[in-house]
Amino acid sequence: MSTSIKHRESSIKHRESSIETRETSDKRLFFMQNKANLQDSEMNVNPLLTKDYVNLRLFGSRKNKAKQTQNKANLQDAEMNVTALLTKDYENLLTFCRPKNKAKQSQFKPNFSSKLALFFPILALKWLAKAGHQGQISAGEKRRASLYNNGMDSSDKDKYSDIREKIKGFPPGPGLYFMKDENDKVLYIGKAKNLRSRVASYFQPGSEPAGSRGPKIAEMLNKVAAVDYLETANEVDAILREARLIKDIHPQYNTDLIDDKTFPYLEITTSEDFPAIYITRKPRTKGSRLFGPFAGAKDLRAVLVVLQKIFKFRTCKLDITAGDSKRRFFRPCLLYSIRQCTAPCADKIGKADYKKIIADLIKFLKSKRSTVLRQIKKQMEQASENLKYEKAAMFRDRIRLIERLDRRGEPELDVQPEVFAAEPAEALGELQKLLETSQPVRLIEGIDIAHISGAESVGSLVKFIDGRPFKSGYRRFKIKTVVGVDDYAMIAEVVRRRYKYAMAGEELWPDLILIDGGQGQLNAAEKALKKMNAPQVKLAALAKREEDLYVLGSRGPLKLPKTSAALKLLQYVRDEAHRFAQHYHHILRGKKMLEDK
Repeated sequence: MSTSIKHRESSIKHRESSIETRETSDKRLFFMQNKANLQDSEMNVNPLLTKDYVNLRLFGSRKNKAKQTQNKANLQDAEMNVTALLTKDYENLLTFCRPKNKAKQSQFKPNFSSKLALFFPILALKWLAKAGHQGQISAGEKRRASLYNNGMDSSDKDKYSDIREKIKGFPPGPGLYFMKDENDKVLYIGKAKNLRSRVASYFQPGSEPAGSRGPKIAEMLNKVAAVDYLETANEVDAILREARLIKDIHPQYNTDLIDDKTFPYLEITTSEDFPAIYITRKPRTKGSRLFGPFAGAKDLRAVLVVLQKIFKFRTCKLDITAGDSKRRFFRPCLLYSIRQCTAPCADKIGKADYKKIIADLIKFLKSKRSTVLRQIKKQMEQASENLKYEKAAMFRDRIRLIERLDRRGEPELDVQPEVFAAEPAEALGELQKLLETSQPVRLIEGIDIAHISGAESVGSLVKFIDGRPFKSGYRRFKIKTVVGVDDYAMIAEVVRRRYKYAMAGEELWPDLILIDGGQGQLNAAEKALKKMNAPQVKLAALAKREEDLYVLGSRGPLKLPKTSAALKLLQYVRDEAHRFAQHYHHILRGKKMLEDK
């Protein structure tokens, strides 16, 4: 009984297997037939497209002007034939690529579209546009077809042709580029190793920004009316300036570098008996030596390990003093055991010897590092000659890391104001007492002027709310009414242009207006406000050299202690206004020099 049941089950399985085999063979036959039809159809289209393209080349040739009329007619006839073949070809594709064959559809459809674009892109776009109205193509193809229909009018062609001509004059070196709208407002800031090729890539004829760069950049390019650039000395300078300008201007279409993150520094705590070396984004206000800011934190961390192997300095947070006799009982960390630290914590090295190590390190960071690089290169060559290739590769990587120490700016030139901000609550409380006001000082605006012998004069206004910079409130003013060198008149113009909106009730009056300068600049701002019949506002000026504070109504300058939190906040506002004005002045001066060329 059981044997007959098993025999019956095996016969059922055999029958099901034969049915599946027959269905598979039928599908395979259908697959091969449709594939052959598709290939035949493509073979018919390709020669005609090739011939059509040759006719187009002949038609556009200056030496064949006599054949233009004839070839133009041939082109129109060929276009009709190709369109018909393309429609048939696409129908074969749809027949072949049923929902059950989605894998094959993804395989053949891109090949089909790429061949059209390769041989004859304009015809392919026209056909896609026509097919899109019949609901036969994908959303991506419809978007490309709409770009052809809506984005290829003569005005766009003229606009981009002017921009392309201007880009030809861009330098091939590193720098920044600025996309601007018709109101000269900066829409986007970018950096490039090669300005000419980078900016030209946005405006290539026949390019699809929506597909290659995303819908946001495509939207921006529709608004672009002009492109400017700012050439830099090297790529690192471009990186640092780009970050600074994006934080200052807040362009609409920049999505990176808009937060408060800063570039790191290499800090040496020189005021300590045994200085430590740190990578930090919040350095000390005094008692340390800074190098940077560095363009890449990852490279900086890697090179610090290499430098520690060479100079054997400490990187710990321990408070070590030379007079501590208990240090000799302290057990050093693992870095001492692997010879990457001299262990001053355990009194393994004297103060004078350790200071010499730090002096050598500072000299190394300030120099071109040729001696150390020469020594490591010699070690690399010796390891390679002894067939120790892994060791040679290690020395090669060290050389590359040390060379990357040059990828940094200067603390005095590449200022990051966010890094050196004072504690706002303490500073604002002290400032309120200093100004003798019953209301808290929450809104501070700083004003400064920048020019060289009266040329390319600009003014700047920065805004601080509760002791923090409010970048959206920053403003730049190109001086219009003053000719020559007259800082007082320039200050008055900026005050008039800025506070006319406050007079109209469109903006708030600040709690304090801080002018970069002395008594003369303060008086000029006061006169400008009186002419406007402005309400009484707290007005002050901070001079640079002596750091004297002039307050409107006081008998003379105020001398604040250097440790004063209020003075640090006012210095922050003053220096930020100065830096912001200098940035704009350098941009205008660079543009003027290029125009003169």
